Amino acid sequence: MWFLNYSNAIDPLLKNLRVFIVKFAEAKTGDKILDVCCATGDQVFHYAKTGAIATGVDLNPKMIEIAVKKQKSYGLNNVYFQVADAANLPFEDSMFDMVSISLGLHEVEREVRDKIIFEMKRVVKKGGSLIFADFRVPLPQNYISYLIKGVEYFAGRRHYKNFKDYLQQGGLPVLLKKNGLKEVKKVENGLFTIIIDVN
Repeated sequence: MWFLNYSNAIDPLLKNLRVFIVKFAEAKTGDKILDVCCATGDQVFHYAKTGAIATGVDLNPKMIEIAVKKQKSYGLNNVYFQVADAANLPFEDSMFDMVSISLGLHEVEREVRDKIIFEMKRVVKKGGSLIFADFRVPLPQNYISYLIKGVEYFAGRRHYKNFKDYLQQGGLPVLLKKNGLKEVKKVENGLFTIIIDVN
């Protein structure tokens, strides 16, 4: 059950990143926020703690199953989860105040990255925020970077191939520029780049 291991091992390691994203994005009560590729839902729960109406989608039913169980244990009623493809979101145009993705773009093929960004742009309101967080490129030359490369390698051949291609492509700045987005706010936070664009 590696899904449970993800929730128990990976989620705690990313807690500081999750908290930082909420503050950086200036999420607030009443905001309608969508987190795509949400995995077991941790970013969604951090949005919800601000009073936002937070929705998470992930293509993996097992991830969503764990997220729903966590939601019930937290007793949050402003959180929604569903199985959905980030490259083909089941939502109307201009539905959300914010749409985010954290550490999801490096996991997919180059053409899928473009589709996900297109869908994020489609479902966010005019003047709404798009939040992107992923690995810095190039990665810092330290032992943690080598650990990350090892984790990505053991995640599987296809996963590692996409990770290497993401690094070769140039990371978020290159990817977002390719898709017609301009950086409004950007920060390099340790191993990660976090960028906000206003649609």
